Amino acid sequence: MNTHESNPMADERYARGWAKLKEVDGQAGENVIDSLKDIAPDFARLLIEFPFGDIYSRPGLDLKVRELSVVAALTAMGNALPQLKVHIHGARNVGCTRQEIVEVIMQMAVYAGFPAALNGLFAAKDVFSQEVPA
Repeated sequence: MNTHESNPMADERYARGWAKLKEVDGQAGENVIDSLKDIAPDFARLLIEFPFGDIYSRPGLDLKVRELSVVAALTAMGNALPQLKVHIHGARNVGCTRQEIVEVIMQMAVYAGFPAALNGLFAAKDVFSQEVPA
């Protein structure tokens, strides 16, 4: 099944999602999409349309709050390290400070346990170490 329908609404949803993905995750998000082209291009399209075209594009929360929420959720899950790193990068990209990210991850120790928080902190440390100094 191909999820791309030839209609203006589907194209608008994709375009809105692609623009939001680039705004939030930049090259890291594009790399995720590119990595799916040879195995699941329809899934790549769904990743653009639903999370970014539908959810991230909604009013009500700014991108900083959305990304901090995703960092918290992925930290608590404890099994999504690659996605956590992409979203820590995304959080930095939309203006979150290192301190805000670290505090959100530390908060997850209360709800998801110390191992999940430790893994999240090490993921943040890795992402931060790759940043180009301003």
